[in-house]
Amino acid sequence: MRRTRERLLQSMTTEHASPRPKVSKAGLGGWMLFDWAAQPFFTVIVTFIFGPYFVSRLTDDPAYGQAMWGYTLTISGIIIAIMSPVLGSIADATGPRKPWIAFFAVIKIASLAGLWFAVPGSSMLYPLVFIILASVAAEFSIVFNDSMMPRLVAEKEIGRISNIAWGLGYLGGMIVLIIVVALLAANPESGKTILGIPPLFGLDPATGADARVTGPISAAWYFLFILPMFFFTPDATRGTLPAGKAVRAGLRELKETLGTLRHRGGILRFLVARMIFQDGVNGLLALGGTFAAGMFAWQTVELGVYGIILNIVAIGGCLYASRLDAKLGSKRIVVMSLVCLVVATVGIVSTGPGFTLFGLLPLSTADSGGLFGTAAEKAYIIFGLLVGLAFGPVQASSRSYMARSVSPDEAGRYFGLYALSGRATSFLAPASVATITLATGSARIGMMALIAFLGVGLLILLKTPYPANRPT
Repeated sequence: MRRTRERLLQSMTTEHASPRPKVSKAGLGGWMLFDWAAQPFFTVIVTFIFGPYFVSRLTDDPAYGQAMWGYTLTISGIIIAIMSPVLGSIADATGPRKPWIAFFAVIKIASLAGLWFAVPGSSMLYPLVFIILASVAAEFSIVFNDSMMPRLVAEKEIGRISNIAWGLGYLGGMIVLIIVVALLAANPESGKTILGIPPLFGLDPATGADARVTGPISAAWYFLFILPMFFFTPDATRGTLPAGKAVRAGLRELKETLGTLRHRGGILRFLVARMIFQDGVNGLLALGGTFAAGMFAWQTVELGVYGIILNIVAIGGCLYASRLDAKLGSKRIVVMSLVCLVVATVGIVSTGPGFTLFGLLPLSTADSGGLFGTAAEKAYIIFGLLVGLAFGPVQASSRSYMARSVSPDEAGRYFGLYALSGRATSFLAPASVATITLATGSARIGMMALIAFLGVGLLILLKTPYPANRPT
């Protein structure tokens, strides 16, 4: 009874402090399209096409390439971890989020366009810098976009809308993947795409053009589909403070927010849990494709088809989770997703040419020809389907978990901390994988580090209240 009264009083206070504006369908749709616009960067660039191309084609040593890719993600993760909560607090003080999103969009679009010049045999430095800049800009934009949600969506609808928006993102990423695989990426032997036609624009797979073109495509896609958010989605009102004072006020609010976490144990525990398990999720998404590319010598076509399969499953997972979130609550969705990801990761790292489950289940090494011709590749895809089923809901329902735990007036700084929790130690997962891979010479042993991040985060989350603003 006491906890019910506390939640009721908090809800009344929140509604009084920050009434939500009436949002049109176009305004809400514009906000949801942000995920559609942003996801191809993560799907096509980081996970399935450019990342594996970087690992397998820009160097002759896949283990070294995976290590360099891991350290690239480490650098961007450190920058994001330091700056995300600061920017979130400043946004609360200044008010509008759209100017920040526009600023970082310019950086992201320019950096993605620059990936076109990452030809085989060229220096790895420039694509590394472009990936870091694009990653930082993408994550900072997400901080501001996510912090808009509590003002746009009623509390009971947050989980449903968050999962649907995430599903839209995967649909957008899948469409770009299909475009690449069907129209642009040719088999090096036949010179034809999966549709049996020459690649558009005369793209030559020997020069990596089919992978490099994903940078400009993702840049154009992002530019086009963030426009509805700018045109139709209402923003927070502008603060009364000038820019300089707003920055100082934002930093002061951040300090105060960090201090109040001592008295908001549920939110602190949730942020710690997410900090750890999101490391594992990020590492799995960023390195799963590169791991397969190194182990099975998958080219752009195989990686693209694999990505399409996972995204189809991810869309279904998000849509189903959007219904379950309202019935079961965000916490249960996150817990079930993490269990699924742990099982999937164990399966992935235990599979290799001729075996799965660490050799307990031998597999035929015969190659039937065509895509995914060996039994090990098929087993890898089965475990990958579990990843596809869970990695959307674990992130979308974590976002709604947080949105249900804070008021609209404090959403900016708390979603800044939320981004921090997703990136504060994000360098540890790729750095752990990269370092263990270099030390052992085995990408498989390096990838095993991800299991620990997912498992420890899950254990902490199990003891976290829901919503997280409830007493612990």
